[in-house]
Amino acid sequence: MAHKKNHLPEKICPVCQRPFVWRKKWERDWAQVKYCSERCKRQGKKQAI
Repeated sequence: MAHKKNHLPEKICPVCQRPFVWRKKWERDWAQVKYCSERCKRQGKKQAI
């Protein structure tokens, strides 16, 4: 049976400016999650230098 997941928290990625939603793998550290993907994480670190 499929479940609707329309109640999940959402953030905006500072690199690509796209919204991304909570994932089970981020359950313990959702407050520290900033980027939607590893690719954006790498690009964000390049821009900070």
